[in-house]
Amino acid sequence: MFTKILNFKIFNKNKNALMNYIEGLEKVNIISGNPEILFNGLNNPMLKENFNHKSSIIIPDGIGTVLAAKLLKKPVEEKIAGIDVVREVLIKANSEAKSIYLLGAKEEILKKCVENIKLEFPNLKVLGFHNGFFDLNNCDDIIEDVKMSEPWAIFVAMGSPRQEIFLSKIMNISNTHIFMGVGGVFDIFAGELKRAPKWMISLGLEWLYRVIKEPFRIKRLMVIPKFLLLVLRNKDKVNNV
Repeated sequence: MFTKILNFKIFNKNKNALMNYIEGLEKVNIISGNPEILFNGLNNPMLKENFNHKSSIIIPDGIGTVLAAKLLKKPVEEKIAGIDVVREVLIKANSEAKSIYLLGAKEEILKKCVENIKLEFPNLKVLGFHNGFFDLNNCDDIIEDVKMSEPWAIFVAMGSPRQEIFLSKIMNISNTHIFMGVGGVFDIFAGELKRAPKWMISLGLEWLYRVIKEPFRIKRLMVIPKFLLLVLRNKDKVNNV
């Protein structure tokens, strides 16, 4: 069910299997395991501990992670995009009248995101939301609000590693069931960005579409060859599970 990449356990089944798996967990931190985020986990002791926590599950959200699993000869069944997992969680929250909390992005994007989610999923409850522009070392009021609200799921869209650091702060003190850092997902729900056409997604080319739409992302792609090289250098030291 997992492939070990640089001592991180990566879920290697499909999206449906993932949703069934997390259903049985009391608390789960879903980590979008692209190379950039995994590098952050390697270089930050707090994140490394969090990523390897018993309540954390890392999904292969990135072509670099998919390629790394192939190099280790224990491939994942499919790339699992974070936004697809978010949508599955929202569908469940809507069907069971569960609650969510949204944290991150600019105020105007966040409000539009909340508005669109409420329109598409009218039965779920949005217990709270806050933009992502605050000091991580001075956010006790936000932490307390999340803790007191007790949402079933919280989505944090502040980019890596800020979103993962915030989630590390609240995982052990909140009764929330699902914790997830979601990067630019709020922009998509707000209508500010569009996903790649289905044919590009099916061919594993969503990264190319995003680079075309947001050229600044090309610098972030440079982490992929570095990541793959590190995986190759360490493949004999890792035992797959």
